[in-house]
Amino acid sequence: MSDEKDKEGERVTVRRRDFLRKVGVGTIGAGATLATPLVGSAQADSETNDEKRKARYKESDHVKDYYRVNRYPV
Repeated sequence: MSDEKDKEGERVTVRRRDFLRKVGVGTIGAGATLATPLVGSAQADSETNDEKRKARYKESDHVKDYYRVNRYPV
């Protein structure tokens, strides 16, 4: 796979499985440090049932332009 030098400076061939093990251990360590600050407490939904059911779609100018450019019938 690739070459490394040992303590005496001689080239040593790294086998594919050894390479994948080293890469795998590095990604696990990096993932653990990156995921730690993202963990937080769960929060309850603050919307009422009426707010959840209200209409949210608004056909604004940029939506009309999108339909026009992509040739959607209006």
